Amino acid sequence: MRDSCPACKPLFRLKLRPNAGTLLAILLSVGPTLALAQQQPQMPPVEVTVVTVAPQTTPATYEFTGKTESSRAVEIRARVEGYLDKIAYTEGDFVRPGQLLFQLDPQPFQAALDNAKGDLARAEAQLANARATLARVKPLAKENAVSQKDLDDSVAAERSAQAQVQSAKAQVRTAELNLGYTTIKSPLNGLAGKSEFREGSLVTPGASSLLTTVVQLDPIWVNFGAGENDVLKFRQQKASGQLKGGAANAEIELVLADGSVHPNKGRIDYVAPTIDQKTGTLAMRAEIPNPNRALSPGQFVRVRIQGIERSNVLIVPQRAVMQGPQGKFVYVVADDKAEVKPIQVGDFFGDQWIVTSGLSGGEQVIVDGAIKVRPGAPVKIAVPATPPKPAGQ
Repeated sequence: MRDSCPACKPLFRLKLRPNAGTLLAILLSVGPTLALAQQQPQMPPVEVTVVTVAPQTTPATYEFTGKTESSRAVEIRARVEGYLDKIAYTEGDFVRPGQLLFQLDPQPFQAALDNAKGDLARAEAQLANARATLARVKPLAKENAVSQKDLDDSVAAERSAQAQVQSAKAQVRTAELNLGYTTIKSPLNGLAGKSEFREGSLVTPGASSLLTTVVQLDPIWVNFGAGENDVLKFRQQKASGQLKGGAANAEIELVLADGSVHPNKGRIDYVAPTIDQKTGTLAMRAEIPNPNRALSPGQFVRVRIQGIERSNVLIVPQRAVMQGPQGKFVYVVADDKAEVKPIQVGDFFGDQWIVTSGLSGGEQVIVDGAIKVRPGAPVKIAVPATPPKPAGQ
């Protein structure tokens, strides 16, 4: 069809086979543009700050949710039946060991004690008579003045009298104990709960014998649990030498609901031998000094385990870590240019991030200005950022 149009032939020849004049015209028109592009200055290097990553030892802090519990809670119960004469303490107040809490009517028990003492005196008199009889019979038996049966009866009577005395002494001791049980005192330092009975009530021993409860607050216990994954991770890092220290030398710090930190630190005094199958946690308990009774049983707290160290770890500031489609990465300076380094991170350490893989140490990681750079872009290092330091330094 193109050959059928003579007027179109020169046009198609121009498009398909441009002659030398056409090429020259094109080059002449493009030349000034290329020259102008070459004259444009390149973008200046981006000014950045860097930190040099180096292996170091850092504290490892673990945090869990816990609940406080009294280290000793005693139920005050009646041991004998009697009428409550007196409530001798202020309900909800602090009580001390030996402080009187309740007084039952002692008169029936005093009468029982007096009766038991009378039985003891009677038994002792019978024993004295039996011994005197035996003392008279023995010489006569040697002279065959009395029969052997008379001697045997005297010996048996003396032994029976001894048994009666021993039984009477036991009755006296029982009566003394029952009389003592009418005076109920606090066995420890702690807060006493409300009384379950009022004056004049009949108190009986057994299931309904609870009078009140005294809870000890110093020291106080904190119960918490570590998840199975955390336990496995800790054990693996401990076995590989990444962690130094353990529960035996760890300190426990408590953070209260308002964000304040309890002034006294404690120790872990119990670790369960197995992981709870229902909750998937390893139960632990810490003992915390509580001299000012600032903590009460039943409080929810955050438990921080301190005193464990990570050795030979690499850390970078959190603001130096970028998030890309393939995961987290940092920019490092190599030959005055920004280079991308994909990394894997672990736990937080203050405002730092622990790097588990991707860096080997010695790299200059860009901190400030990282958001402005691109891979391969020239950079200029300004005043170095303060390198990350372990807590407490």
